Amino acid sequence: MPKSSSVKKLIGFICFALLLSGCGTLDVFEKMTAFPEHQWKNNSKPSFAFLIEDTTASYHIFVILRHEDAYHYNNIWLNITTLAPGDTAKTQLVNIILADNTKGWLGTGMDDVFDHRARITRSPVKLKKGNYTFTIQHQMREEPLQFVLNAGIRVEKVIP
Repeated sequence: MPKSSSVKKLIGFICFALLLSGCGTLDVFEKMTAFPEHQWKNNSKPSFAFLIEDTTASYHIFVILRHEDAYHYNNIWLNITTLAPGDTAKTQLVNIILADNTKGWLGTGMDDVFDHRARITRSPVKLKKGNYTFTIQHQMREEPLQFVLNAGIRVEKVIP
């Protein structure tokens, strides 16, 4: 009987390893900033710096948000400023949808806290070698923006 149990465990481990190897992305960078008292003030501009060394790969870039169920809106407007190596800073205004009328909150949640990972690149992008800095600032009318716990950036390498 012990042999069959060991064989089952081995098969289970191999299946798990194969499942993990089939994933199509590899984390390169992820960092979040917490907001005191769950309020994001407009003058608070979290900044995230990371180094890209692999210029042959393609990347997806995400904004990560964590908020409470009491958050007042179904979206959030963000100014995202990117400073790439050897380039001038570029800012884009992005509308991230957090909820809809049929499904409610679109992120993953536990109790009254919801996490969102919103891709801000339409397709995989090539990045130059060097240091990148992303800065995020909310552009909502409410000041301070209530019930926002964290905001951050995530970069994933796309594996073909």
